[in-house]
Amino acid sequence: MALLNILHFPDPRLRTIAKPVTEFDEELKQFVSNMFETMYEAPGIGLAATQVDRHIRLLVLDVSDARNQPCCLINPEIIESDGEEEMDEGCLSVPGFYEKVRRADHIRVRAQNEDGEVKEFEAEGIEAVCIQHEMDHLEGKLFVDYLSNLKRNRIRSKLIKMQKQKTD
Repeated sequence: MALLNILHFPDPRLRTIAKPVTEFDEELKQFVSNMFETMYEAPGIGLAATQVDRHIRLLVLDVSDARNQPCCLINPEIIESDGEEEMDEGCLSVPGFYEKVRRADHIRVRAQNEDGEVKEFEAEGIEAVCIQHEMDHLEGKLFVDYLSNLKRNRIRSKLIKMQKQKTD
């Protein structure tokens, strides 16, 4: 297993739209394993392949308190959604910032697992929010896109400043 490098906003690669996964092989399973290791180490509750500069429709998450319920969603799609919830969101690609974002409270998801098997399930609360957040990454969208231009630009400026300080 290996830790993957997480891209940080405003890196333009985070705006790449991911392509569907078509091959379910050992390489994919190894990548999924590396994604989980990277997410847990970060630490985070979700990670999309786009965030580690691999532009395929794959995300991992684990919203359990014990960090023992890993879930991998490949080629995910939301087939139903309802309700509305506003929750503070953070992002491994926007480190140190949390803002309220409004999303569906309840969703029904169809996705494939690492073996290509299709599954459908319902999610609500933090799990639903996490899935929607990570699926946005697959479309080249970040949670800061839900914020005002002023807030987004302030966050961008602070992150650029922090990145410059690291390299100095």
